[in-house]
Amino acid sequence: MAGGGFCRLPNGTVVVALTLTRPSGGTGPGTGPGAPVRVLVHAANRARALTRLRNLGLRAVYLRGNDRPPTPDEITAVLHHPDGLLWRAAPQAGQELWHPIRALLGPAGYAGPARPAA
Repeated sequence: MAGGGFCRLPNGTVVVALTLTRPSGGTGPGTGPGAPVRVLVHAANRARALTRLRNLGLRAVYLRGNDRPPTPDEITAVLHHPDGLLWRAAPQAGQELWHPIRALLGPAGYAGPARPAA
């Protein structure tokens, strides 16, 4: 894990920022599979933030320490998004905007292994 951290907001919720490797199934803008991406999650607490990512198929998600907490701009971006889950390439290339998490995970909306058709 390249870096991550969290910030507790005055209302008691947290914003967690993690740098992860891009899943292979992603179809969104940015770099190819395996490249680092910065993911932001807004949740009631740190455990729920990580659970939200794990439920999307990003299984190896851990927050160890607080070495790269979210910046004020990142906090503003995730708070103004209806899903509370955003990502963009890391390190940021130029003026890249934040993308919804479904753009990272691909058309199925899940980063886990593909399930065989029944």
